[in-house]
Amino acid sequence: MGPFFSLSGAGKWLGLVAAIWVQAICGNNYTFANYSDALKSLMSLTQLQLNNLSVAKDVGKAFGLVAGFASDCLPTSVLLIIGSVEGLIGYGAQWLVVSRRIHPLTYWQMCVFLCMGGNSTTWMNTAVLVTCMRNFPKNRGPVSGILKGYVGLSTAIFTDICTALFSSDPSTFLFILAVVPAIVCLTATFFLHEIPTPTKNPTELRQETLYFHVFNGIAIILAVYLLAFDITGNHGRVLSLAFTVGLLVLLATPLSVPLYSFISKPLSDSDIERPMKVSLLADQPKTTTTTGVELQYLERKRPSIGEDHTIVEMIRTFDFWVLFVSFLCGVGTGMCVMNNMGQMGIALGYLDVSIFISLTSIWGFFGRIASGLISEYYIWKFGTPRPLWNAASQVLMAIGYIAMALALPGSLYIGSILVGICYGVRLTITVPVASELFGLKYYGLLYNILILNLPLGSFLFSGLLAGYLYDAQATAVDGGGNTCVGAQCYCLVFVIMALTCVVGLGLDVLLAVRTRNVYVRIHESKRAIAVSDRSSAKC
Repeated sequence: MGPFFSLSGAGKWLGLVAAIWVQAICGNNYTFANYSDALKSLMSLTQLQLNNLSVAKDVGKAFGLVAGFASDCLPTSVLLIIGSVEGLIGYGAQWLVVSRRIHPLTYWQMCVFLCMGGNSTTWMNTAVLVTCMRNFPKNRGPVSGILKGYVGLSTAIFTDICTALFSSDPSTFLFILAVVPAIVCLTATFFLHEIPTPTKNPTELRQETLYFHVFNGIAIILAVYLLAFDITGNHGRVLSLAFTVGLLVLLATPLSVPLYSFISKPLSDSDIERPMKVSLLADQPKTTTTTGVELQYLERKRPSIGEDHTIVEMIRTFDFWVLFVSFLCGVGTGMCVMNNMGQMGIALGYLDVSIFISLTSIWGFFGRIASGLISEYYIWKFGTPRPLWNAASQVLMAIGYIAMALALPGSLYIGSILVGICYGVRLTITVPVASELFGLKYYGLLYNILILNLPLGSFLFSGLLAGYLYDAQATAVDGGGNTCVGAQCYCLVFVIMALTCVVGLGLDVLLAVRTRNVYVRIHESKRAIAVSDRSSAKC
């Protein structure tokens, strides 16, 4: 099946559908709050100890550098298999503990298995993003938005299915996290391959954009469907089963795009797989030739922003560190909220926090999809630097943290929505920004270097900041552990994270100013394609 589809125009689209399915199960790292309370009571942990478990989960992403290196020498299918096996072991061990099928493991052993579960998604994400960014080099923003959008929905998909069928049972939830991703990844190995194509003509590019609109439409319907289930309260057994069947149908609907592409387009020479390398500004004509001496000089010269960088060249640039730290300010604080949502809800008087976990996930999806589409449109229309959208997200995220710090009625709902939106924007915008500034040649490793912000941010904001400040306010409970109830539990945490977002805002604006020339060139390239398209239509 794989070779057949690699020879047809539908092969790349079928690969994107497989990538969407993988991303729809890659949000398991954001589901810790669904079972953290069970771990806390079962192992008699303080909040600091529990938060350090969540840090161990996120530290697994630091080893994503291995996946980044491997992406340059291993095929996509092998990356997916490694991720699926690692996730099966990591989450499977946690399921055995929470379901009491084995005696609780020691603290350090649990850290190891949580780390394995966290690392498993780096293999899946690397396989998907590297392959799809190379398969669709002219639509990096929409591709990033769609794929990261489904990651955002992943938490809501897991949470809602478990709520609908298993009454939010933590052990069943962990069993699903262990088994379902393994099955999906093994299936995706047959369909997801790198199929680079030559530069398309304007008509083909327009058709590609139309297909992306279809994918976005399906994803939005799915998000609204999940949101409707969350806000309509409790459901009976029949309605819950009907919801699950409808959810599976919506997840299968993207198959309509490769099916239509296969039926409507006959096999041609242009569909045959050809290896090629894609650079950021591949559309720009080369008007000069170089002598041997000039070529040696160019090889020694540092690449400009917008050209392919090696990893060493990238980390020597000031722009990389501005991007890295601004990313930390956004995703680090967002990880703190997602890891501590269970205890934040209890502190503010909510016994069931699944609604807040789902809201963060679903609105994170809207942030991912909207930012990918809007940023791409404004680059095409005005040459607006993409980092400006990261700056806008920092403003909204700071407002969300202030709302939660005030602890007014409904403030946790508002904060969950705003933090979800802005976290989604940051993840989606940063993916194409990195490729636009530093190229696609070493993108697998570049992506995983940026993802180091997730464990680093989790350690700083969740493990240290939230853990210490919560324990300072908490009271001990019988049997070990502690608890805290009241707005004071996380008030200072939210204020500090709001100030962190202000720092991130300044860095994002600085990066937008420094890289505006890159986006002007991309804008001119896209406009030139549009002009060529209109000229062809007149002829």
